[in-house]
Amino acid sequence: MSVLALTCDLIARPSITTDDAGCQQLIAQRLAAAGFACEHLRFGDVDNLWATHGNHGPTLVLLGHTDVVPPGPREAWSSDPFVPDIRDGVLYGRGAADMKGSVAAFVVALERFVEAHPGHRGRVALLLTSDEEGDAVDGVRRVADLFRERDERIDWCVTGEPSSKAVLGDLLRVGRRGTLSATLAVRGIQGHVAYPEKARNPIHQAMPALAELAARQWDEGFETFPPTSLQVSNIHAGTGANNVIPGELQVLFNLRYNPHWRAEQLERECEKILQAHGLEYSVHWHRGGEPFHTPEGPLRAAAREVLTQFAGAAPEESTGGGTSDARFIAPLGAQCIEIGPVNASIHKVDEHVRVADLEALPDLYLQLLERLLG
Repeated sequence: MSVLALTCDLIARPSITTDDAGCQQLIAQRLAAAGFACEHLRFGDVDNLWATHGNHGPTLVLLGHTDVVPPGPREAWSSDPFVPDIRDGVLYGRGAADMKGSVAAFVVALERFVEAHPGHRGRVALLLTSDEEGDAVDGVRRVADLFRERDERIDWCVTGEPSSKAVLGDLLRVGRRGTLSATLAVRGIQGHVAYPEKARNPIHQAMPALAELAARQWDEGFETFPPTSLQVSNIHAGTGANNVIPGELQVLFNLRYNPHWRAEQLERECEKILQAHGLEYSVHWHRGGEPFHTPEGPLRAAAREVLTQFAGAAPEESTGGGTSDARFIAPLGAQCIEIGPVNASIHKVDEHVRVADLEALPDLYLQLLERLLG
């Protein structure tokens, strides 16, 4: 089955996070036939697949996810999001770019690699989850915990997230920022707006602290990482009546941070500011993942050579964007990069990937495998 046919087969399975909808079973059957040892790791409602070939030496993992975000209203799409449709050399469907195309290309590349190099050095592996687009609790995060218990060694990891900007291979992701989210509740005393002396307005109290948090320059960046940023994403208070001072203010904010920081350090710094303003508050922190950065080495050098060949120019080497499941693999000691198709349509209506790019992806991943383990 070609990479195009496999991608279409995967798109046709409505695997809205966390439902795998049989994608991993299909892939495991193919890889088992190619000589891979396949292990299904189910945690809660989440399916994870760990498929390996080879034994001794360095381990290279191809990392991906079979779940997709909800498509939204069917009528907003030009065609059914779960019926793959090719128009003018472009494949449309939910997950075409993020990331069923890359997953299909991984499978084809691995099949070709072990057929051409049955005695390859080291170990090649595929790790898939159905919980990347969701809460990311029972997916690669849980698998990484299991790997720690097993002393599972991973040297290199290639994630198939759609990283390219305009041309396949024009960007090489060599790291990601960390993400830290806060749910803040500032307590006041509810009362009538005409008698402010009998109340305590949590909005008025919190505004100077929030302004200081938002205005703070946390750092000046780190190597290829941009400066750490704090963004307030939601503020809510009040009863809906304009003559009532609210009793509580709720605020959501998020920090995207570079390797200057660890999550616990940022938590302490934020709470120092809240305390300095005398707020009566509670805050719940969610650590989404620490930053990671892959320095110069065999993986980054091999990827640069391969992408230069495919894109016709040296790739931009970036740490931008949001987060990926590589944030759970990097702490195991692995060097991690991300390479995938153009990301212009991901999470949008009429998500798509160019068929020519899709058909080139297996060769791209295959060349990486051969450079590192061939």
